[in-house]
Amino acid sequence: MAVTKGYKALLDEAYAQVQTVPLAEARALFGDPDVVFIDIRDVRELERDGMIPGAFHAPRGMLEFWVDPESPYFKPVFGEDRRFLLYCASAWRSALSAKTLQDMGLPFVCHLEGGFKAWKDSGGPVGPRTAG
Repeated sequence: MAVTKGYKALLDEAYAQVQTVPLAEARALFGDPDVVFIDIRDVRELERDGMIPGAFHAPRGMLEFWVDPESPYFKPVFGEDRRFLLYCASAWRSALSAKTLQDMGLPFVCHLEGGFKAWKDSGGPVGPRTAG
């Protein structure tokens, strides 16, 4: 059976509705206490490739549950009055995730242009996986 809306259409919608933060701007935001970098990649990716130091790991599969204060899985970081900058490996999952969180009503959600790969390739700081 064919899908009626493919991933490319979903990405186009997300890119049109969600703020994409250019790499240079994201590098300038690194360390800003009002910004939380959210790594949505799979734990195996974090173990293999590392992550942006200080980022909070929220696996894509649990994201909606961790963001909703009524969920038993809610994580308090998502209740903070901060900007949430999501990233994945290449910016596809983060764009879709940011759109979902925006649709849920979470304010100040954006995602990293080019994802972790672009961050790492540009010489952005990378560290080992941390708890989160």
